[in-house]
Amino acid sequence: MLSNFIVDQKKNITRVFTAFALLVLFSANIFPQDSNFYIFLCFGQSNMEGNARIDQKDTVVSSRFQVMSAVDCSKLGRKMGNWYKAIPPLCRCYTGLTPADYFGRTLVSNLPDSIKIGVINVSIGGCKIELFDKDNIESYIAKAPDWEKPMIKEYDGNPYARLVEMAKLAQKDGVIKGILMHQGESNTNDTLWTKKVKVVYDNLLKDLNLNPEDVPLLAGEVVHEEQGGACASMNSIIATLPQTIPNSFVISSKGCPQRGDKLHFTYEGYRKLGRRYAIQMLSILGWQ
Repeated sequence: MLSNFIVDQKKNITRVFTAFALLVLFSANIFPQDSNFYIFLCFGQSNMEGNARIDQKDTVVSSRFQVMSAVDCSKLGRKMGNWYKAIPPLCRCYTGLTPADYFGRTLVSNLPDSIKIGVINVSIGGCKIELFDKDNIESYIAKAPDWEKPMIKEYDGNPYARLVEMAKLAQKDGVIKGILMHQGESNTNDTLWTKKVKVVYDNLLKDLNLNPEDVPLLAGEVVHEEQGGACASMNSIIATLPQTIPNSFVISSKGCPQRGDKLHFTYEGYRKLGRRYAIQMLSILGWQ
């Protein structure tokens, strides 16, 4: 009798596990990852954050272009971790136009109607690349200027962790196709910058289980020498990034007007730079 009871119990346990496995499989089929939802991670300092005013025409956006809010923003009616139509600002509540704006718009204009674009933008004005090094975040914040700390605090004190957190949510909805970066002004003439960028890039790939061959890094130049860029010498270092990260591409800022401070682009400069990011990405995707 005891042996029969044990056999019956084993059968019941098997049935429970089988039912659970089928439920998981069934649930996965109900909520499949959309392979036509292309997601791009954006990070950097003020030029990726967005430093130009938002014009009325910038508020007209295709519903195929979405942004996942990386912070709560009651002013815009946005909750962290949710997707919204990509009406600027795309970074935080009070930021401005960013290259990500016209990057996304250009992609949806040149890709089939079946494809949607999503961006996640976690950027901090004035930050060094070291802020996104997850192993050195505490030491960075300890030395950060007081004006920078409130922005970092909006990401619960860890912008890198917030970017990964949002990216993992996004991976349930679509496929990460690339990473956009605009950073370098605060690291001007830092000859170790490319290696520091690689640390961040490699960490993102590892933490999100991404294949480097499938996820290129697009890095924009800072304000160009021809525009009187105060940090233009950094562009010669940015130009060497593909030597350190093979699947990386440098986006030229030549001809992108700056707002007069020699550091930040005008809204037209952001539009032009964003389109250049998109043209490069379209080429990578095989649509150019």
